[in-house]
Parts: sequence; C-alpha cells; structure tokens
Amino acid sequence: MDTAQNPGSDHKKTDPPKSVSAYLDPNYWNQRFSNEEHYEWLKDYSHFRHLIQAQIKPNSSVLELGCGNSQLSEELYKDGITEITCIDLSSVAVERMKERLLSKGYEEIKVLEADMLDLPFSEESFDVVIEKGTMDVLFVDSGDPWNPQPATVSKVMAMLEGVHKVLKPDGIFISITFGQPHFRRPFFHNAKFSWSVEWHTFGDGFHYFFFILRKAARPPQVSIVPCSAERQVAAVAGRSRKS
Repeated sequence: MDTAQNPGSDHKKTDPPKSVSAYLDPNYWNQRFSNEEHYEWLKDYSHFRHLIQAQIKPNSSVLELGCGNSQLSEELYKDGITEITCIDLSSVAVERMKERLLSKGYEEIKVLEADMLDLPFSEESFDVVIEKGTMDVLFVDSGDPWNPQPATVSKVMAMLEGVHKVLKPDGIFISITFGQPHFRRPFFHNAKFSWSVEWHTFGDGFHYFFFILRKAARPPQVSIVPCSAERQVAAVAGRSRKS
C-alpha cells in the first residue's frame, strides 16, 4: 500500500511493514506516526480537487475518517470548507495532527480519537463523510476479493452502517480508494442503504477511484444473480437487522 504515496510529499522515509496485516494493528500506526510528519495515500489533493469541488459546498459539515497525517483537511480548509471534523484510531496521529493544525492557525478543524467502526456521533450529524485509503485497510487480509473473509465483510458493513447513520438525509459519502467498482458494488449497493452510487477515476497510468454515495432514495436496480461476496454482505446485513 505504501507504494501509492505521492512522491512529491514531504515526509521521512517509512519502511513498509513485514506483513500487510500490520496495517490492522494500532501499535504499528502509533509507531509510524511518531516518526512520520506527512504521508499521502492515493495521491494528494491536487489530483482530485476538481471532483471534491463539484460535490462539497463551502458551508458543508465534513467528517474525515482515518485522517492519519494527511493534509486533506488543510486543503479543504484552504478551499473554504471550514466545518471539518477529523478522526483517527491512533492517539499519536490525533495529537500530532492537533499540533500541526494549531501551528498553522487552523483552530476550527476538530481532531478526535475515534474508531470508524463505532462512530461516536449522533444520527444525521454531517453533510459529507470522506475517506481516502482508510476503507482499503479493512481489506488487507480479506483473502479472495471475489469472496472476502466474513470478518472483513462484517467490518466493512459496520463502517458503512455508521457512515449512513451520521449522514444527513441529503448527505454524501465520498470514498477515495484502490477498490475497483466490481469489488465495492456488493457493499455499496446493499439494500440496507438508501444511497445512489456513482464513481470517477483519477491518476496517470494507474487509476484510483472516487466514489460518490448520495443518501437518498436510489432508483430500482436491475435484478441480477448475486456473486458470493454479495451473498455474504446480505447475510451480514440480515443478522444485523435481527440483532
């Protein structure tokens, strides 16, 4: 995953972990953020700024999931989007982000230690929820992408359910990711969610995906035979409804 970083970013070199499963370990991130000033996953803001500007209004309330040490919130602020809340599971990332933002005069941006799988916000709190490379971490040990592990399905569904809950009725979820549409479709199009889905690509050579999920009544879907991943997602959603 580290190979996707923007080579123009100002950062100390970070050695990749011995195993991709380390990306799921909070201790790895605390150690990494202790030594790293800045790192951009999936290109920096300049590569998808035109897509952001088409979706986010200056008066929007924005929640960023898994901010790490990215400069995304700063770039949004420079573009006039000032009501921003950033969360990260790493206490080190949160404290260092707070220090950096304060040093630059961005006192209005809130930074909280929180788990994206258990969002500590009330229903319909934000106009926009955005993540850049954060959901991808949940897939690092998913196995066959066409038939992901049940644990992966459960985590991704928990994340999406939380996002759906905290979005306002006309809110949007922006997911900037490696994940190709045919792998994300079983999750995004689950009947539990009342959002429509569209996507764009950006990047030179290797393309990244910019998904826009609008929380509103979505048009009827064409009936298709679900793949194994879709059946897993449906089963997890069904268990959640019964619990």
